[in-house]
Amino acid sequence: MNYLITGATGGFGGYALEYLSKLVDKKNIYALARDKEKGAKLQEAGFNVRIGDYADEDSMVESLQGINRLLFVSGAPGNRQAEHANVVRAAKKAGVSYIVYTSFPKADQSTSLLAADHSFTEKEIKQAEIKHTFLRNNWYLENEMPIIQRALATGKFVYVAKNGKTGWALKREYAEAAAKVLFKNDFPEILELSNTPITYSELANALKEASGKEIEAVVTDEKGFIDNLVAGGLPQPVAEMFLSFQMDIETGQLDVVSDDLQKVLEKTLTSRPNALKELIEE
Repeated sequence: MNYLITGATGGFGGYALEYLSKLVDKKNIYALARDKEKGAKLQEAGFNVRIGDYADEDSMVESLQGINRLLFVSGAPGNRQAEHANVVRAAKKAGVSYIVYTSFPKADQSTSLLAADHSFTEKEIKQAEIKHTFLRNNWYLENEMPIIQRALATGKFVYVAKNGKTGWALKREYAEAAAKVLFKNDFPEILELSNTPITYSELANALKEASGKEIEAVVTDEKGFIDNLVAGGLPQPVAEMFLSFQMDIETGQLDVVSDDLQKVLEKTLTSRPNALKELIEE
C-alpha cells in the first residue's frame, strides 16, 4: 500500500508526514513537492518525493502513479477550483483508490466565501467515484497568531467577532487526525473536525493564563481591528483578509459542535492555555 501526501513542504503536510511515518514504513510514503529544491529536505528525511503542481494536470497524473491512498491538502485561494479539479482528474487517471481531502466546516451548507472552493472540490471527488473522506477542519489556532502576538505586545486582545465561536485546535492535531484517517479504512464520508467552540473573549482568557500577562479582551469596529494589525506590521490587504475571517466567525460559520476530532485521535485535545503556550514559546 502506497500513500502520498500533497502540500508536504507546508506546515500541515509536514505534520501529517511525521504522524504517518509512525504508522507506515517510510518506503511506502510519498511526499508531493512542486520542485526538487523544495523536496530536498524531505528526501533527506527518508521520504520518497514526487514532483507535481496542482496547476499542471499531467504532472499530477505522473506524481500519483502507483499511489493507493492520497491525502489531498487543499491549495491556496486564487485559482483553486481549476487546480483542485486537475488533482481529482489526475487521481482518477492514476487509479488512486481513496482520497482524504482537507475541506471546510459544513462546506455544503456554509455561506462563507471560503467554503465555495471546498464544496466544489467535494463534488468533484464524489463525481469521480473515488472512495473518500472529507475532513472538514475547523480553524487552526495558528491562524490567530497575528492577533495573539499583538495582544502579547500591547496587553489588548483586539477582535471584531463579538460572541462568535470557533473550534480552535492545533494544526498538528488536525494533521495527526488526517494521517490516521489516511491509514485506516473505517471512517465515514464526512468528519466535522472541531474542538469545543469558544469565543474570542474566552481565548483571550486562555492567553492570559498561558502567558502570565495581563490581557484585556477588546471588541472593536472594523477600522480599529485593521489598524491594530497594521500597527503590528501586517500589510493592509492581509489585515483585511483577517477581518473577513472575523466576519465568518461572528456569523457562526466556525461554530461547529462535534467530537469527531477527539474520536479520531482517541485522546483529549490539548487545552487552549497549553496549546497557546506551545505556540508562543516556539
